[in-house]
Parts: sequence; structure tokens; C-alpha cells
Amino acid sequence: MAFGLPGFAKGKKALQRTLSGIKEADLKSKAIPKGYFVVYVGEEQKKRYVVPLAYLNEPAFQELLSMAEEKFGYDHPMGGITIPCREDMFIELTSQLN
Repeated sequence: MAFGLPGFAKGKKALQRTLSGIKEADLKSKAIPKGYFVVYVGEEQKKRYVVPLAYLNEPAFQELLSMAEEKFGYDHPMGGITIPCREDMFIELTSQLN
């Protein structure tokens, strides 16, 4: 025996639209502006930073990338470049680069 649920199909479509809106908003919040890339910094707890590509030309930043290569190789646990230094040290260095 079959019976219909008249509002069920409409409700399901509305829920899908809402969920897809959440996914889009989540993707936009994680979007990286053109000319920037993401690094994760910290010894214990990693924090995400979006930094300009121009930093790649700076010798001090290249040293941080060398530290990351020595520690992680090309297998970064966060999926992005993970820099193994204290967050305060990273902030101090990047403030000098600005």
C-alpha cells in the first residue's frame, strides 16, 4: 500500500537548496584571493594564514620554507604548507616583510 506525502518533495528540495547554500558559503569563506597562498603555522596547534605570493621571493620566508621541507618533506599533515615555528615568530617575520 502506498500513500503520498504532499509536502515532502517540496521540503526535500528546499533543504537541498539550503544545504547547497551552506556549502557555497563555506567554500567562499575558505577561498584564497588571487596572488595569495595558505600556510599553517604553529608548533602544537596549527593556525591558518593567507600570505601574499611575493613572500616567496624573500630570503627570510624561504628559510621558513626550508625548515618545513626538512621537517615534513612534501607530505604536509594539514594539506597545505605547514611551517614548524612558533606563531609569534611567524607574525614578527611577516610584519617585517610588509
